Amino acid sequence: MLNRMETWEHLTPEQKQQARQIFGQIRQLPPGRQRAVGTAIHDLRSMPPELRERIINSERFKGMFSDQEREMMRGATRLPLAPAEGGEAGP
Repeated sequence: MLNRMETWEHLTPEQKQQARQIFGQIRQLPPGRQRAVGTAIHDLRSMPPELRERIINSERFKGMFSDQEREMMRGATRLPLAPAEGGEAGP
């Protein structure tokens, strides 16, 4: 938790705003979708950027997630955030 707080302190105001916007959108999803998107973000963040982008654009992900959800994932995985505990992502 301290690592996440420290990371948050070092984000630019624009990055903080982007994080608030993305994770606000995720919180508006139904609980099951929140978990699915959060788990995907957690898994994607451990990958190199080029692989992450291929997976987000894959037919499998297109079948599992809406365009909006995949954009949330793309935005969340580009932010320099500390890893979350328990499969959740975000500040």
